[in-house]
Amino acid sequence: MVDPSLLRRFLLLRLQLCSVTRGGAGLSISAFQRHYTTNKDDNDKRGKWFTLPPFGSSINGSALGKQLAGCSRVVTSERTAVKWVIRCCPQLPRNLIQKLFRLRQGEACCFKFTTIKIQFRVRRESISSDNGGQIQERKLKRVTAKDSLNMGDRIFLPITIQEFPTEKKDCPCTEEEVNYIRSLELYKDPAIIVVNKPPGMPVQGGIGIKRSLDELAAAYLTYDYSEPPRLVSFPVTQVHRLDRDSSGILVMGRTQTSATVLHSVFREKTIGASKDDIDNEKRILQRWYWALVIGSPRRSKGLISAPLGKVVVDNGKSDRITVVNNTQNMTSQHAITEYRVIESSHGYTWLELSPLTGRKHQLRVHCAEVLGTPIVGDYKYGWQAHRKWKQLHPSDLIKNSNEKVSKEKALPFGLDLENGSIFGKHPHLHLHCKEMFLPNVSQALQTVQLSSDYDLSELETLKLVAPLPSHMQRSWDFLNS
Repeated sequence: MVDPSLLRRFLLLRLQLCSVTRGGAGLSISAFQRHYTTNKDDNDKRGKWFTLPPFGSSINGSALGKQLAGCSRVVTSERTAVKWVIRCCPQLPRNLIQKLFRLRQGEACCFKFTTIKIQFRVRRESISSDNGGQIQERKLKRVTAKDSLNMGDRIFLPITIQEFPTEKKDCPCTEEEVNYIRSLELYKDPAIIVVNKPPGMPVQGGIGIKRSLDELAAAYLTYDYSEPPRLVSFPVTQVHRLDRDSSGILVMGRTQTSATVLHSVFREKTIGASKDDIDNEKRILQRWYWALVIGSPRRSKGLISAPLGKVVVDNGKSDRITVVNNTQNMTSQHAITEYRVIESSHGYTWLELSPLTGRKHQLRVHCAEVLGTPIVGDYKYGWQAHRKWKQLHPSDLIKNSNEKVSKEKALPFGLDLENGSIFGKHPHLHLHCKEMFLPNVSQALQTVQLSSDYDLSELETLKLVAPLPSHMQRSWDFLNS
């Protein structure tokens, strides 16, 4: 006869485990706050703890991404104690979590002008059972950051961690602005969310930036998830990013696991791209941009393979990317772009560009320096072509244009979405990520979770399409009228 109390405890642990391994959403410490007590003697020594959910098998997002990219197959791996804390407590800074494992009992932890006294070090509870499945012994031991966890192990954090002030990013928006942000949504499933980034809105915050897309998405596109959407990039490797003035498809992971999978897919398919990939019709990752350029390339289609490097200009005040002719004398990264002419008219050409690699300003530099056709509105790499901008306007098109400057209407976030076509005095950048193909990450995660003998060969491919921004659509209509 099974003890009812043990049965209830087993079911409770299983429910907590499922909430971590299936949902993939981040977990707040406060949601799992428990008071760990043993006997009276140990209670005074151990005090009170924040208890995390029991450890269960989890998906290695990086390995799964590599498998989707055609590399390794192993997607499950052991998880260390520090990674489990990061997984369960996404709101805590990683530097602070690392300090929790390093500090000794009684030391003070200083972090961002906040001092926290660490009364007890991080511990874990290991559960041993007999052949009948009944719990025999519970042990609470010290744990280091790199220690591997076993199924059912639980991590205990010092309760003084609650004194750490959680950073709440205030991002107040009007109802109109919130509706506008949500209108950008192109696609959403349990793993990813895709938006059509407007021109002029920065993707990530920084000095002098008040509103960024990642901040707005975290505030208004989280929905019922406890984790905010994450950009598919890391501080060192930016594998999927759009410039501030460009527009189009931007993919974000809705959980830490899905973001890791996406990052791995983008990194494997862009960092290791080669000329041979152009002939592979089954590329799992394809991106197609539309650009309006000044002039016309000599060939209607082709492949650009020109390494790029960064040079410092203006006495060190700024930098720019350029094609590197001598790779021995200058650090460079290989960059490959496929292009095709869509249509030419009145001295302008619409190009379809597909970057096989993901270098900073790759498309803009390849168009300006390799093809000799700078993108309209690119004043950084096409400034010479824009110096005589007024002379480029065909008189017959100017008469037929109905470009009007709207100054009365208040646009969301101060964006200038009503102007910027080729008939404006200062046209916006005409570069737009219009179409993308990528593997169905949500389906892949579900497949791996349901069976250890999984098969991803029949995985669906998502096709994402973003309509042109208004200034590019007007330029298209003018040139094709």
